[in-house]
Amino acid sequence: MNATSPIRIGAVHYLNSRPLVYRLAERASWVQVIYDVPSRLAEALAEGTLDVALVPSLESAFHPEYRIVSDACIGCRGPVLSVKLFSRVPMKEIRTLALDEGSRTSAALVQILLNKRFGLRPEVSALRLGDALETSNADAVLLIGDRAIQSPPGRFAAVWDLGDQWLRMTGLPFVFAMWMAREAAPLTQLEELLSETRDDGVANIDEIAAEEAPALGLTEPQCRDYLRRNLHFHLGSEEQQGLEMYLREAAALGLVPPGEGWHAHVRANGASQAV
Repeated sequence: MNATSPIRIGAVHYLNSRPLVYRLAERASWVQVIYDVPSRLAEALAEGTLDVALVPSLESAFHPEYRIVSDACIGCRGPVLSVKLFSRVPMKEIRTLALDEGSRTSAALVQILLNKRFGLRPEVSALRLGDALETSNADAVLLIGDRAIQSPPGRFAAVWDLGDQWLRMTGLPFVFAMWMAREAAPLTQLEELLSETRDDGVANIDEIAAEEAPALGLTEPQCRDYLRRNLHFHLGSEEQQGLEMYLREAAALGLVPPGEGWHAHVRANGASQAV
């Protein structure tokens, strides 16, 4: 690796990504880690200002030329805790929906769930980054990340945990984000690095929880439980099935381009073994 031109890796600064980036920058002098929200990382990867990024899984439908890098991901096999829909009206009466700008994957997921469950296609608007739920007068508001873990103020007719709702509907895990790379990105040694980083992060969840809890206003046990019980960090065969079903449903609603070539460029090692 040329130390003067490091591989630019985009990472998410949410608690749910911490095991995937645990001491990542310290492990290799040939990587540069840049933090931002998922939607902005997706834009930077598409523009070429990043080589590899932890981006919303929805991006694999818009960029079939991307390669999935390693078998590390952010997923869930049930309640995820950090992706929730807060509705001021009964779910079947939702007509307007505000979507957290932080993630495109979750935005599509909630629309799929509302359509499959109630046949709804609500009018959508953006909840800007940094805006509180109270700033929107929509019937329902999608929140993601750390701020979804702590219930916002107010009374709600219903609250959905989207990971839980997806499992109830499909019986499959859900994949929120994956490491993906531009076609021309130099990936030598990177897949192994990202997988090993994940493994080390999962093995050190106690330390991660101790570091992150104070700033998030959570207790260490809350952080540990979230990382251990609510999240899953391996892209296995069932995760792949759930991802493919999600993309098909998103295409049926016109949220992504139609097509079956979403996973044609999975790498020969790492994630390809999970297909």
